[in-house]
Amino acid sequence: MTPVLLYAFGVKRFSFTRKQTASNKTPRQINRNLIFNLIRMRQPISRADLARVSGLQRSTVSLIAEELIQGKWVLEGQTARLPRGRRPTFLQLNDQRAVIALDIHPVQSAVAVVDLGGRVVAQNIVVLPDDSGKALKTIISAIKNMMVANKDKSFDGIGISLPGRADPGHEKLVFAPNLRWPALSIKTQIEKATGLRVEMDNVANACALSEVWFGDSDGLHDLVVVNVAEGIGTGIFANGQLLRGDGGMAGEFGHVQLEQDGPVCACGNHGCWEMMASNRAGLRYYSESAPNRGAPTFEALLRLAQAGDPAALQAVRKMAMYLGRGMRMIASALAPAEIVVVGDITTVWHIAGPLVEEEIHRSALSRPPVRPAYEGNAARLRSAVALVMNEEAGDSE
Repeated sequence: MTPVLLYAFGVKRFSFTRKQTASNKTPRQINRNLIFNLIRMRQPISRADLARVSGLQRSTVSLIAEELIQGKWVLEGQTARLPRGRRPTFLQLNDQRAVIALDIHPVQSAVAVVDLGGRVVAQNIVVLPDDSGKALKTIISAIKNMMVANKDKSFDGIGISLPGRADPGHEKLVFAPNLRWPALSIKTQIEKATGLRVEMDNVANACALSEVWFGDSDGLHDLVVVNVAEGIGTGIFANGQLLRGDGGMAGEFGHVQLEQDGPVCACGNHGCWEMMASNRAGLRYYSESAPNRGAPTFEALLRLAQAGDPAALQAVRKMAMYLGRGMRMIASALAPAEIVVVGDITTVWHIAGPLVEEEIHRSALSRPPVRPAYEGNAARLRSAVALVMNEEAGDSE
């Protein structure tokens, strides 16, 4: 296995968002990252097997393993019974370490506990009141309840995925047209209420970071994550880091106009990509095809499509067509090595995927492969691990 997956792992956190200067610690850091991720993916695994799979010397693997054990990232488990020789001891992640994931949507939020391996241990959906003060109190109460219900876990922090662009310097949202309440100073207030460190970012950025953290992307090639929800957001990972742009506004492809006469978007424009290809667009298409059947939730719409309902299938296919058109724009503008899709639409990717690819292949400039994220409808929650464990402050070395 080539050691290219892991620029975010290790006892010390590695920053994707700051330029790293070369030092004599860098190879050691990369080796430690490699071993950590191999344990995560193949646990339980022995030191001997880690050396064989990684290509590193056994002495190097043993040293790294001891560091991870001392840092309480990894635990020693059972021993194997072999016909002869020394019994190897297996290593596995410390599943008592976890983060709180907060996935904010306009009318509700998901609060979850996610362990270091990206497993969602517990989850609760919280309906948010329109009043911003009450909404924040509701979120804080849900977080505290989740911590109490999982008091056997050791929490490293809280990762928040936002449906908009955040200004980290001022701890506020600078662009969130679909969020009905202003989430000002949410980071400071949650930290004060819980005593945990809070890291937050645009959901598409967080999911792009998660793709590298969990090894689904190798961290060396450029990728774009497209998050499909109430709106559409994109996270761009290029040259080993997230691209944020001036004021953190890079990646707002969801507000590029696709149809001049399309519906009015929350940003004030007509026919934006998210108005033509988001979950809301899919529901609109269904209502247009079946006006007398009522408006289902998007999850219900997807279930109807999987069951072969003609109106639901038509809605999903039209949504997929516009998703592909928007991705063709991204492919032509950025030429990424791959495009990764996050959201509930991934549960019907066997229906939507071929139509998305068909639209992208109409481009003669760039035709990157498109794939759904692993458990794409839970990727937003898993991204909390990458947000919390990735060091934004630049003190990783």
